[in-house]
This record gives sequence, C-alpha cells and structure tokens, in this order.
Amino acid sequence: MCLEIGVYCVRHFHILSFLFSIFIGFPRHNRTSNNWLSFNNTTMGAGGRVTKIEAQKKPLSRVPHSNPPFSVGQLKKAIPPHCFERSLFISFSYVVYDLLMAYLLFYIATTYFHKLPYPFSFLAWPIYWAIQGCILTGVWVIAHECGHHAFSKYQLVDDMVGLTLHSCLLVPYFSWKISHRRHHSNTGSLDRDEVFVPKPKSKVSWYNKYMNNPPGRAISLFITLTLGWPLYLAFNVSGRPYDRFASHYDPYAPIYSNRERLLIYVSDSSVFAVTYLLYHIATLKGLGWVVCVYGVPLLIVNGFLVTITYLQHTHASLPHYDSSEWDWLRGALATVDRDYGILNKAFHHITDTHVAHHLFSTMPHYHAMEATNAIKPILGDYYQFDGTPVYKALWREAKECLYVEPDDGASQKGVYWYKNKF
Repeated sequence: MCLEIGVYCVRHFHILSFLFSIFIGFPRHNRTSNNWLSFNNTTMGAGGRVTKIEAQKKPLSRVPHSNPPFSVGQLKKAIPPHCFERSLFISFSYVVYDLLMAYLLFYIATTYFHKLPYPFSFLAWPIYWAIQGCILTGVWVIAHECGHHAFSKYQLVDDMVGLTLHSCLLVPYFSWKISHRRHHSNTGSLDRDEVFVPKPKSKVSWYNKYMNNPPGRAISLFITLTLGWPLYLAFNVSGRPYDRFASHYDPYAPIYSNRERLLIYVSDSSVFAVTYLLYHIATLKGLGWVVCVYGVPLLIVNGFLVTITYLQHTHASLPHYDSSEWDWLRGALATVDRDYGILNKAFHHITDTHVAHHLFSTMPHYHAMEATNAIKPILGDYYQFDGTPVYKALWREAKECLYVEPDDGASQKGVYWYKNKF
C-alpha cells in the first residue's frame, strides 16, 4: 500500500507543493526592511473590493561592509536582561509540545488513514508528511539550541536533550555541534567558515556554467534539498575545504581535535542505535511502513534544514571576507533574516531572528524576537531582512549567487560579493 501511496504522490506532487506554498509563500510579519513590501494608499470599493494598491519595493541593497559604528557590548545593553535568561521549564515545554504534536499526527496516520475511503486515504499521507516534517523541523531546532547551550543553564542537560533529539533525527549531535560552533566563530570568512562557503570564480567547477539555466538550476536545487544534508555530514559537501577527507562521522577527521574525538564516537553510537531500532521496526512493520511514517517526514526535515541554512547565508546583499578583511562582528552581521509565514513559529523563529542568533547564540529562541526588535534601531543598515516568499528566494539565490568576487576597482580587495556572470 505504501508503494502505491508513493507512486500516487509522485504523480500528484503539486498537491504537496501547494500545501507548502500556503505555509511559506505568503509573508505574515509587518516588519520594516529595505527589501520589504509596503502597501500604502489602499482604497476599498463597493463590497470591500480593493480598487487601488500602491506597492513599493526597494531593490536589494548591500549591507555595509565597513567597521560598524557600534560594538557587541552596545548591542547587548540594548537588549532587556531577561532575554538572556534560560528557563529549563519553558524550554522543556517546547520539547513536550512538539513531541506531543508529532505523536498525535503519528497516531492519527497509523490508526485512521487506512480506514479512509479512496482517494482520501491517499491524499491524507502528503498532508501528514508536510505537517509532520514541519513539526520535526521544530524538534531539530530545539536540539540545535541545546548545542548552543541556549536550552538551560546546565550543560549536561542541554547535551543529553540535544543528543536524544538529534539522534532520533539521525543527526550526529556532538559532531555537528562542534563544526557548527566553528561556523558561528567564523561566519562570513572565506578561509575558515564551515558551511555554505562560496567559491571564487576561479575555483568554480567547469560544469557550473552549463547548469546556469532553468533546467540545470532545478536539478541543482532538487539535489541540494534532498541529498545536501546527508552529503554534508558524510562527505563535507559545501563545507570548508580541508587538506584531507573530512566527515562528521569520522572521529579522526580534521574537523575535530584530539580531545573531541570521544564525543564523535558517542554521536556515531547514538545514530547507529536509532538506525538499528528503525531496522528492527522495519522487520516487524515492513520497510514501506517506516518510509511512510518516518522516512518521508525526515526527508522534509532535511530539506527545510538546508533551505533555512542556505537562505540565511546566501543573498546578493551579503559580503564575504578573506583573511585580510574578516573580523567576527562583520562576519556575524553577514546573514539575513527571512520570513516563513506561519512556519516561523513552528521553526521556533530560527528563520526570522537569525541575525540576533549569530550575535548572541546562547539566547533562547523564545526571547529572540524581542531581542531582534531591540537591536534593529542600532544595527540600522547592517540589519538585513528579506520577506521574499521562500520558494521565490530559493530560485533567485540559485540564479544570482553562483560565486564570489571583489568588485572591479574596489579599494578593499578582501571583500567579496555574489555574482553570476561567467
């Protein structure tokens, strides 16, 4: 039955696409930004019909790349002190809520879907996959917060919760925590950043110019969203180049120091234990059951993870720096907040408060929006928000952000910008 469901959903993929467009295609936040749509002088005709809409949109403008006129200390003083407080009770309440929602969906799917009449029994599964994938992405984000020690005041609690949640999503918790910490320490650096490190034009593969067209772009995005996350973990694809093979599963990879290698073994063992559990369930329930109930939602989680991370750090307005220009504050500001509509809440605001997260990564997510609003007046033009619908933004960045180069004739040769002309 699950095989038939899979075939049906491939043929009717537009249904699932439509569901996602409802969630992420329509901005919901009324936020001020250089790249936000503002609607003015709207008049209503008879029956409430809109007769005139005047939309204004400024073009994408580059973030300043000079040293900012403020310090991290000044930004921190602008944020209410309670925003830095981590509550074990509140943090666990989000875990409990997300897991209860995930279990409720699981129970409904496995108990009632097979009782639905045709074709509703088939249509129900894509809805389950979409919603369950969104909820489990929120679980993923909470585990990510544990890795930043933003879950509670107790490091052991954070690591135990993060290890459990991430392992259930087949993520090597400590392995990724370590490399992600280095990403936060080196954001925007062409030499030391860990993920989505853009290449200069001279190092772009020869075949990229032939992929710079709609079919090639679609293929590239499909591969990135489906295989990008496991390829990054296993083979460091799109990650920082090392002088030898690097993998998040290898305790002796150049990503890790000698004192960190034991933690990699712990991560690998946890992922292996969950994999064995899934294998055991498959022997009892069947592989198709595991794929339908767990595998497809996990694929959606991975796709959202890549989408979120890619769009946070890939934007024509964001600079990258080589070692001659990079410093931590300018690098941390080289990121952009995005709007995922109702999914901002499901994703615990990792999407629309990412700038604040890079500045203060130990701040819990439930205070991040208040902190963002507090620092925006100080950041000024250094704060970047793009309310473009996510599916449009993905296509645009894949088209326009192909490699980085300094501007011709620029006095600062260590500042690189995205370009797309071969």
